[in-house]
Amino acid sequence: MACRDVEGKILILATESCAYPGADSVGQAHSGYPANTYILRVRAPVMFPEHFYLDCFAKGISGIIVMSCGEECPWEGAYKALADRIDRVYRMMREQGLDIRRLRLTAICTVCNRAFLKEVNQMNEIVQELGPPRAQEAGAGDACTEDGAGQGNNQESP
Repeated sequence: MACRDVEGKILILATESCAYPGADSVGQAHSGYPANTYILRVRAPVMFPEHFYLDCFAKGISGIIVMSCGEECPWEGAYKALADRIDRVYRMMREQGLDIRRLRLTAICTVCNRAFLKEVNQMNEIVQELGPPRAQEAGAGDACTEDGAGQGNNQESP
């Protein structure tokens, strides 16, 4: 079995009113960022329950950046609720042995090109340092070895 996701996938949850236009602005400026980045346009990241983030890590996402409007969110109380939710996810990540640096909450405005690029590049460095999320968990089945082969989940042929 070949080692997958050597580069690691980064998921960005970008609010449609602030961060997504910010990501678009980065593209219009022809600024480059790592190709392992996937941007999901969302109305409000507060809608995603705690288990969503853990499910993403379990399915091979190496890092998640939640890019919101911050305190300027158009929905009253949403940013505070989101920050509280992310704190709960951090506790759950610790319980599962996941490094909390894999998840970041940040405010990105519509023209924050430098901030967007900084966040993506920092997360990419963290993902490269940590490797796949399953490699962190004790007894993980899909950890990669130096020769690029996956461990565990291998079945002997009859």
